[in-house]
Amino acid sequence: MKRLCTICARGGSKGVKNKNIRDLLGKPLIAYSLEQAMETNMFDGIAVSSDASEILEVAQSWGIEYLIQRPPELASDVAAKIPAIQHCVNVVEKERKERFDVIVDLDVTSPLRTVKDIQDCINLLEKTGVSNVITGARARRSPYFNLVEIGDDQVVRLSKDLQAPVVRRQDAPQCYDMNASIYVWKRSALFSDVPGVFHHDTRLFEMPEERSVDIDSNLDFEWVRFLMEHQLN
Repeated sequence: MKRLCTICARGGSKGVKNKNIRDLLGKPLIAYSLEQAMETNMFDGIAVSSDASEILEVAQSWGIEYLIQRPPELASDVAAKIPAIQHCVNVVEKERKERFDVIVDLDVTSPLRTVKDIQDCINLLEKTGVSNVITGARARRSPYFNLVEIGDDQVVRLSKDLQAPVVRRQDAPQCYDMNASIYVWKRSALFSDVPGVFHHDTRLFEMPEERSVDIDSNLDFEWVRFLMEHQLN
């Protein structure tokens, strides 16, 4: 199995300025994902894709070989992430003159994952033979019990209704929050006619809540800092 790890980091960030290279306990945020990828010892290549030279320079200083300049059309606020991953894979494969079997994308804003989380996700995909694996944590709210929507008529209703109403949250089907931490694809699924996060056989790898914080605001950043400091003490 040939495996490629992609780490995609745009230069622009509205929620947290320069968050991908912002200092977190003495290291730029992106460094945590770079180190985790290297420590798995499972990748034939690690690539960083960015439109920002500052980010690519940080990646290079951490010993990353494949530094991919992302085209502007794949780096806007409205650009989807999967085309950026595909572009990154294509550039590396062209340089290496070979195709990878498995693509793993690590989100820079999820530094609390562990090396074992990444290894276990890869093993889950390769042992089951499914198209892809995503990660998530058990949801605090349930669409069957206490997650509601407001309709066009302004009436509040449960997001999902069952024939037999759920009277206790514990009796509702288990739901998960996607934590955007780790994505693992077979190459054929990532480059299928309908690429995406969900396929007919997508599996979920469960991670605990304390490792599932996705940094999208300054509050998230400080919460991650607190959790890391707590783990170190």
